[in-house]
Amino acid sequence: MKQSPGASRLFTWIATIMLAIAPSQLHAQPRTSEFKLANGLQVVVIPDHRAPVVTHMIWYKVGAADEPKGVSGIAHFLEHLMFKSTDKIPLGEFSKIVARLGGNDNAFTGHDVTSYFQRVAKDKLETMMDMEADRMVNLRLTEKEVLTERDVILEERRSRIENNPAAIMDEQMNAALYYSHPYGIPVIGWEHEMAKLSPQDALTFYKHFYAPNNAVLVVAGDVTADEVRALAEKTYGKIPANPAVSAARNRPQDPPQRAARRVEFSDPRAGNASFHRDYVVPSYMTAKPGEAEALDLLMKIAADGATSRLYKRLVVDEKIASSAGGAYSGSGLDYGTISLYAVSADGPELLPKIEASIDKVLAEIRDNGVTEAELKRARSSYIADYIYENDDQASLARRYGWGLALGRTVAQIEGWPDALSKVTVDDIKRAAVTYLDLKRSVTGYLTPSEGDAHAEQPAPKSRS
Repeated sequence: MKQSPGASRLFTWIATIMLAIAPSQLHAQPRTSEFKLANGLQVVVIPDHRAPVVTHMIWYKVGAADEPKGVSGIAHFLEHLMFKSTDKIPLGEFSKIVARLGGNDNAFTGHDVTSYFQRVAKDKLETMMDMEADRMVNLRLTEKEVLTERDVILEERRSRIENNPAAIMDEQMNAALYYSHPYGIPVIGWEHEMAKLSPQDALTFYKHFYAPNNAVLVVAGDVTADEVRALAEKTYGKIPANPAVSAARNRPQDPPQRAARRVEFSDPRAGNASFHRDYVVPSYMTAKPGEAEALDLLMKIAADGATSRLYKRLVVDEKIASSAGGAYSGSGLDYGTISLYAVSADGPELLPKIEASIDKVLAEIRDNGVTEAELKRARSSYIADYIYENDDQASLARRYGWGLALGRTVAQIEGWPDALSKVTVDDIKRAAVTYLDLKRSVTGYLTPSEGDAHAEQPAPKSRS
């Protein structure tokens, strides 16, 4: 749709005002309240009184990287089983109850966290808290339910991974990227181990990790801290702490990365040939002060969107790729990653040339750094995104919940724009020199092979 001159001027005016806001001004008035129940449950309240709606999220400090050896996928499997039944809630009724109350719900599992959330009218909040507290300790599983749901997750793996060459490539690269750390194991699990998951595996994992002293409750919306405290005491407060849960999450750490690795995967469903590279880098939890922010800004400049150096070089100037990009993911408890990709404009034979061009772009940044103009533009883009997120309940709840579940503080979460503002071009160059090192990387070529009966099935053109 064509934009009118008036609309264009309005957008420019809004953007100018937003970018003129100093990062420190974003938190002149703290939005959050934080407290802890006697049983160890950490609670954060984010008031938003514009509509009588609330987002209720419970975050468990456990994910796929905390699984015992040999039972990969149990964290994700348990997430599915949590929607089965308790003494109070009949089989399969949890989400139906939420829907009948006019709300919606979902859940997700990552390597470091597992989260369950609902969005409902304010007057239904107590019901949600009572239901979520109930399944924190009273989950009921029968062998039939567990085996039926195991078939569901196996089918999920087949549809999401086995039928998707890009997802297979992603798994193989992650497995090569980490030597010992469980980030090399897929969150959904390896199929041969998933097929053996038992009711006892699920209950053992559940009884150990699902406890108030291993969880964070986030409530965003039309509430006050006093209202949430009273409801939390009435529901979650009745659950005893589990002293068996350790605050420390001891995982095997990787040795120094000493050699670049390569993965090549061909599949008749692969679509256009594509280049991929991942680097192991620090996360926001493990980086030195300011280092993660520098990596964020580095990748915004180098590889994010059509104005990035990577896109302009490969797609616009050299025309050897139909798309290209990358990102820094710093939300891991133990490690972060830098990921790059490019889709060939004309078959697998261009992949070596694409790789050489990407290496040249990265070398230029390592050698010469970035400009002040690029830094300012990247920082302004992040600040704008941050402001937009402040206007969304679910985004706010996710921001605080994920950070606190990893061990960050409210002050660190809210201080991110200020930390971003302190990053200099020298910091970005230093991060590039330190971490854009091939010894820390895995490079992958995903190519189409001779077809079979499945050759007509499309595949994503790049990994996300």
